[in-house]
Order: sequence, then C-alpha cells, then structure tokens
Amino acid sequence: MFFQILDDKSECVGIYKEGNLVFTDLPEDLTHTWSYSGLLKGKNIEYAKIYCQGETLDEVCPDHLQPRWEKICSKLRAFMKSFNLASVSLEENCFFDLVPHRFLLEYCYVKNEICKYVFATYSKPVNYDFYVSLIEILGDMRYKKLNINAKNLFPFMHEPRARQFLQNLHKTIPSCKFNAFGTKTGRLTTEPRSFPILTIDKKYRCVIEPTNDFFIELDFNAAELRTLIALQGKAQPREDIHEWNIKNVYRGLVTREEAKKRIFAWLYNPDSKDYLSSRAYDRGSAVQKYFTQGQVKTFWDKTIPSEERTALNYIIQSTCAENVLRQMIKVNDYLENKESFVAFPVHDSIILDFKFEERYLLPEIIKIFGDTALGKFMVNPRAGKDFGNLKKLKL
Repeated sequence: MFFQILDDKSECVGIYKEGNLVFTDLPEDLTHTWSYSGLLKGKNIEYAKIYCQGETLDEVCPDHLQPRWEKICSKLRAFMKSFNLASVSLEENCFFDLVPHRFLLEYCYVKNEICKYVFATYSKPVNYDFYVSLIEILGDMRYKKLNINAKNLFPFMHEPRARQFLQNLHKTIPSCKFNAFGTKTGRLTTEPRSFPILTIDKKYRCVIEPTNDFFIELDFNAAELRTLIALQGKAQPREDIHEWNIKNVYRGLVTREEAKKRIFAWLYNPDSKDYLSSRAYDRGSAVQKYFTQGQVKTFWDKTIPSEERTALNYIIQSTCAENVLRQMIKVNDYLENKESFVAFPVHDSIILDFKFEERYLLPEIIKIFGDTALGKFMVNPRAGKDFGNLKKLKL
C-alpha cells in the first residue's frame, strides 16, 4: 500500500492513502512511501528516497508529472513563506493543521505517483538495510533537542566570532538535523537551520551540555589510515598508529606531530614521493582493487563516479565514514531501553549522552564500537561535562 506521511514529527499522526487523509493510528497495510518518519520506526516499509540515494522529488519526478508537480510545489512555497512571515513554527505545529486538506490531497497524490515511478525504475540498493537503520537513528536525533547553555560562551565574548556565533544560535534549531545523502562519499552533512554540530569552532563546543550526567566521545585512532591498512588486508597496529609509524616507518627520526603530518600529506597527494611511506603503505593496491572504468566501488559496495586522481580519496573517506556510522548503529542498538544514548556523530567519532549509573556499560560499548568489519580499531574514549571539555578516559 502506497502512502505519504503528512508530518514527520512523531506527535503529528496523519497519513494519505488511497485518496484519503487518515488521522488515527497507522494502518497495518502500509508498505511504500517517499521517506522515513519517526512514526514508522521499526516498521517494514520501503523508502523511495533510499532507492534513489537521496535525490529530491524534483530530481526524480517523471516528465509527465512535471507540470502538475511544479504547480503544487508553487503552492507549497507560498504556504511556507506565509508561515515565515507570520512567525508560525513548523517545529511546534503539525503541518496538516496549517494548510487546507484539499491541498494535502493533491500534494500527496502527486508525491505518491512519483514514488511509484521511483520503485518501478530504480533498483533496490545493496546497502538498503544499512540506510534504513541509519535514517532511523538520525530521525531520533532530529527531534531530540540539544541542551544549549549559552553562558558557557561568556569567556569568549571579547571575540567578534563568539558574539556572531551567539547571534546565530538564535536563528538555528537546537537539534542535529543530518542529511545522510549530503555528500557523494557518504559523509553526513547538516541541513539548513540545524545546529552546526559538524562545523562549530572547537572553542565554542562548550555550549553543548549533556541531558544526562556527562558526554562520552568514542573516536577511532587514525581512522582513515587504519581503513587503508584494512583494505590492504593487513593487521591493525594495537597501539597509537602514529607512534607505530615513528618506530616502524620513519625510523624514529620524527616527532608524533611530524609523523602525523607526513603520512597524511603523502596519503592524499598522488604526486607525493615519500619512499618510507610508500614502502609501508601501498596506495596503488587499493585503487587497483576498488576503482575501475571511472567508478569507485567501496568495501561496502557503494558506487561513486571518480577520476583516477581522486579515487583513493573517495575509497578511503567513503569506507571510513560508513564504518563509523555502522558502528554507531551497533552502539545505538546496545543502548536500546537504556537512559544513555547516542547524542550525535562528528566525523570519525560518536558522542554519547551518558548516565552516571550506567558507567559499567562503557567497556562493552568501547568493545562494540572498535570491533568493526574492517578489523579491530583502536578507540580513544574521552569524557566531560560539556562537549568542549572532553578529557582522556582511562578505564
């Protein structure tokens, strides 16, 4: 049964199906729709947006529906403009209470027809189940408000950037609205008006406090370099990889910071000629294995158009990003029915909002996060009372 959700907030129950608007409990026969909503968590639904890997309705709309779709979207934009002018928040109101039902019927009918076209013309992605799990977690984060304490910015208020950041806080929604399809490599991006969790200046991260007792950050040690090691079929060093490089690659002749800069300068520059780095790490074998005929096909079977020059970058970054997100899903599953929860991911790490009474769970959580399909990755745990002041955690 094809259907459309009228509002993706879990408290706004309303759907379109078979030409009707339904505002009661969700029927059991729902099977296909455009995108995920918190109302659908745990249900066996096929999502067209995952089939087309994040393309928009405008991008996938077939030619015969274009005139009708453009007309209804023009009406939608007019409604949105009126809400903005009247300062009506869609975060605090159900969309279907703000527009005429005749508009909803027309909009959802065309949206349904676009979905039918997508399911008829696109193949189901091999990583479909992963994306369903991912968008469920990101959907939970979408409507979970961050605990923002602007007072923590006071020590920086002599800085113009800090004052500008504080002003911008009033224009953003205090939650993390991630886009799972924002980049070709699979790295997450944030949507407009989301809290800028991926780009916030590290000095200003202190404004974010946990809703429980403290934050725990789980960060892979040199995640991208370890990804290359895994793709070459080699065992992971059990110690800090930059210290390992100092002893085993650079003959003890550099500092840790110099070793770190040197290996990454070589890794992503195909023109770099570093004999010691090349002897220890084989960039060419990864490209040969995962790049062919203008396409990268990653360890997770994600396909990315690429030139040969950018292939290694895409191979490593995409594989690494998906590895982190897959481990986040495992940790999230482990914390189900617990008070501690995954607050948000940031690049190669995940941040947990942790309850002090559940601290006994940490060793197992670290083990789960580090035990990846690419091998056992070293995890650096840190803890703190706010996101900007996290210290190394010794267990």
